[in-house]
Amino acid sequence: MVRRVDEVFKALADPTRRSLLDELYREDGQTLNALDERFAMSRFGVMKHLKQLEQAGLVVTRRRGREKLHFLNPVPIRLVHDRWVSKYAEPWVAGLSGLKTELESTMEKVFEIYIKTTPERLWDAITDPAIRAKYQFGMVATTDLKVGGRFEMRAPGAPGLLGEGENLEVDPPRKLVQTMHALWSEDVAAEGFSRITWEIEPVGDSCRLLVTHDELRDGAHPELFGGWPMILSGLKTWLESGELLTTPGSLMYGDAG
Repeated sequence: MVRRVDEVFKALADPTRRSLLDELYREDGQTLNALDERFAMSRFGVMKHLKQLEQAGLVVTRRRGREKLHFLNPVPIRLVHDRWVSKYAEPWVAGLSGLKTELESTMEKVFEIYIKTTPERLWDAITDPAIRAKYQFGMVATTDLKVGGRFEMRAPGAPGLLGEGENLEVDPPRKLVQTMHALWSEDVAAEGFSRITWEIEPVGDSCRLLVTHDELRDGAHPELFGGWPMILSGLKTWLESGELLTTPGSLMYGDAG
């Protein structure tokens, strides 16, 4: 089921749910017990609010051993920004988004989005260099699609490699796992390698895409993961409408065509 914008607004309308998102923004990947300790309400009440946030796509859960962890998913908010808010308050919102990115640090980031497309078409959009450049800041990502194959990111306007790594798992059209060493600035290059996992699940006439960026150093530079909401918003927009996003930074390395 494609997430509807009104579900996002309904979820955000409640102050307790906004506080839960603030708490996950402060410290991502928390258990129900940890969240329950921070709110003066019953455990059932916290569970009910978290469920509504999950239904709106604003929270994503992952199991780690016997624990169920809750992660803030900013992608639906980014979609609202890209399709509506940016028309009226682009400079102001971009400034706030930049401030949020500067304050974030985490070992693991999880992003979820629903796209009306087929698994095969979504897989192609992730692995085809020309398509990837349309929604990933103009970067051309090339890879030898086999386990152990090299992964590189370049751009016409960049002096050298923007990123490199290798494929750890290749299972089309369901799952792609890659290491990544970002090289577009000295700050991110100093962070070393992290890991990116793309997981595709068909849901009716759509696909659920889950992107997990982990193996990040605690306090890692936010440029490593701060761009994912815009990337995934651009991917959804292109697959569903054939149009490119024109928000600030969406094509920082030039027109992808």
